[in-house]
Amino acid sequence: MNGTTEMLKGILEGIILEIINEHETYGYEITSRLQQMGFDDIAQGTVYTVLLRLEKKQLVTVSSKKSTQGPMRKFYALNAAGQVELATFWQRWQFIEGQMNTLKGAK
Repeated sequence: MNGTTEMLKGILEGIILEIINEHETYGYEITSRLQQMGFDDIAQGTVYTVLLRLEKKQLVTVSSKKSTQGPMRKFYALNAAGQVELATFWQRWQFIEGQMNTLKGAK
């Protein structure tokens, strides 16, 4: 859906953590997954910025692996701190979702 970029900025880190939680992955694959989910306006550069932030926060384990199509790729896997952060993200999400549903139902 177009026009969602601003809304997603606050939750994109959690979305990417969840994608990484599914399996070890790399930036382009994450971007492709987001686009398949309908987030067409999320640029690859935005994903790499979030990945760098996750790396600096030590929420992911990074390894370089040879690609079948070109240079080495950085692969990301969730570590224990990343698992805790992801669980916290989902707790926050459930709270916000509940409050939004309450607000919507209050019409």
